[in-house]
Amino acid sequence: MELPPYRKPQIGKVIVRSLLDRTLYVVGRAIAVAAPVGIVIWLFANIHLGGINILSYIASFLDPFAKLMGLDGYILTAFILGIPANEIVLPIILMSYMAKSSLVNIDDTFMVGNILIQNGWTILTAINVMIFTLLHFPCSTTLLTIKKETGKWKWAIISFLLPTICGIVLCMITTLIYNIFI
Repeated sequence: MELPPYRKPQIGKVIVRSLLDRTLYVVGRAIAVAAPVGIVIWLFANIHLGGINILSYIASFLDPFAKLMGLDGYILTAFILGIPANEIVLPIILMSYMAKSSLVNIDDTFMVGNILIQNGWTILTAINVMIFTLLHFPCSTTLLTIKKETGKWKWAIISFLLPTICGIVLCMITTLIYNIFI
């Protein structure tokens, strides 16, 4: 059996190719999605209709479905608006609860806990947020990468729907069991 000649890796080319092919491409896609969604989040938090911001209207609309999952409308809204980056879900929740007009970052975990408890969080809410955090759609950059790698939107859509449906169903089952026994 004949093997091709061994070539010593060229560190410079590997670093440049990795930087250009992967890192910059992913960062570019993240910025392309995150910037518009960031503007949308800011607009939802700052445009008031009848004294209530649009974010609250959306949360109120989603609240009945969220209650079936053991969540509230603000939590579900935060997950939906967090599609560019899952890291912004908690800041969106805190912004909504505190009625702020921009994302908040609180370093004191005790203070975060108090804000959540004051807004009706129970052990069921915390469990279902953890479940849905583990089982929901991947971020937009991941979905775009799946589309690029497979060449089809079908796999990106399946990657979005499959874990999300599993998360919704598991949260509903958890809520049902909790309500039966508590």
